Formats: sequence, structure tokens, C-alpha cells
Amino acid sequence: MVDRPRALYPGTFDPPTLGHLDLIRRGVALFGPLVVAVANNNTKTPLFTAEERVEMLTELVKDLPVTVEYFQGLVIEHAKECGASVLLRGVRTVSDFEYEYQMAMTNRVLESTIETVFVMPSEEYSYLSSRLIKEVYSAGGELQRFLPPSIHDQLKVRLGR
Repeated sequence: MVDRPRALYPGTFDPPTLGHLDLIRRGVALFGPLVVAVANNNTKTPLFTAEERVEMLTELVKDLPVTVEYFQGLVIEHAKECGASVLLRGVRTVSDFEYEYQMAMTNRVLESTIETVFVMPSEEYSYLSSRLIKEVYSAGGELQRFLPPSIHDQLKVRLGR
């Protein structure tokens, strides 16, 4: 049997969606045990704290060979710290690809030994984003079919509904 590289799936996960879980399952199928790293992104204002997001994801992946952890700073530095040689990234749209491509090329300059692998989500999640879900919920709508039930409940509580 060939050894598989250690993979890191970084993201904000605010909140974690079924699209994220889809990518986590795909990552496990490709790479085996996976590290999911919850970012503290200074360019975003998260609805949930990093600790809450780590807790949510840990509960959601409890039956998978996945480790969930928090990180701050450069993804590529965290990948080196946890021994990952692959960054797993989801790509839904052309605009996602453009952004992810720039990030992958920058990461390659910073650390040439770490590869970025792009994975497309299942069709049913191909347009889904945490940002869109938060916008819909904030305006009084619900997209319950894109969220695990526990996350749906927490989102409603957080938004005072």
C-alpha cells in the first residue's frame, strides 16, 4: 500500500455547512486522516467564535478520521507545523478558482514542498457559501437543507430567531 500524504483543509467555517462536510468526506476518501483547520481570518467578521466553530466541526466529524484545530496566521505555516504536504481547497465557481489559484501560487512561493489540491463539491452544494447562508438567515429566510440540524439550531439562536 502506498502512503498517502497528510492533508490540511483550512477554512473559516462560519458556520460549517453540508458543503464543508462534503469536502471533508472527499478529503478523507483521497488522503485518509485529515486535519481541518479553523482560521481566524482578520478580513472577516465571524458570527461564531473560532472556539465555537472548532466545537461545531468536532461534533460533526466525530465518526470520521479527522482532527479539528484552530490556527491563526499563514495557512502554509500551519501546514508545515502539522506535517501536511497537501492543502485541500474547495472550488465551486470560476471566481473561487481565480482566488484559490492566486493563493495556491503564493503558497508555492512560500513553501514549494506543499501542494494545493482543488476539489469540486457535489452538485447540490456547488453554489453554497457560509456567507450566503448568513445573509439569508439575517433577512429572515432559512436554508435548512444546507446545514446540519445542530448548526441550523445554533444559527437561529445566534441570530435571535
